[in-house]
Amino acid sequence: MGICHWPEGERPREKLLTMGPDALSDAELLAIFLRVGVKGRSAVDLARDLLMRFGGLRPLLDADEATFCEAHGLGQAKYVQLQAVLELSKRHLETTLSRGDALTSPLLVRRFLSAHLRDLNHEVFAALFLDTQHRVIKFEQLFTGTLDAASVYPREVAKRALALHAGAVIFAHNHPSGVAEPSDADRSITRILKDALSLFDIRVLDHFVVGDGEVVSFAERGWL
Repeated sequence: MGICHWPEGERPREKLLTMGPDALSDAELLAIFLRVGVKGRSAVDLARDLLMRFGGLRPLLDADEATFCEAHGLGQAKYVQLQAVLELSKRHLETTLSRGDALTSPLLVRRFLSAHLRDLNHEVFAALFLDTQHRVIKFEQLFTGTLDAASVYPREVAKRALALHAGAVIFAHNHPSGVAEPSDADRSITRILKDALSLFDIRVLDHFVVGDGEVVSFAERGWL
């Protein structure tokens, strides 16, 4: 039976409108994105099949074009739509964060950094440059590769912060292994950067390590 014949309160679109998106399951949210099912399978049935095939929502969203398009009921048009939705989500987070004080929105900062760094298969060191009121000026990926004193250059970080007239900075980098626990090298380079930037009265407010589903804050650990 097609979704249009379901009781109104059980249809994903109507359920979202009356109860909000948080009330929907992964399969129901995916069904809204799919819009239609395939012969003999409703959009929700197809969504459940896809989640089973990919092993969950995250692997489905992370699938490359070839893998995504191999699945029954999907294709290049859906892949393009999905990539556009994911990018819109990142830009929405960035726009929302830039409107206010980064320190008053710690959860939003975590979500923003996770969205940009979590799924990278190589290590990236990035920074949120802030003005003296802690409003976001710009987010930039600064360095790639293993995080140590040889790959992160304090002079270049300071030059970029000065060029942007930053008064403060929040650093972040990802651990492709998925384990967010900071290493000794992470703590060492953070101390070096903090000391270097203090010469220019630029404060290091935090350093986040982004893992798979977890984001660790140096400030919360009392390391800054």
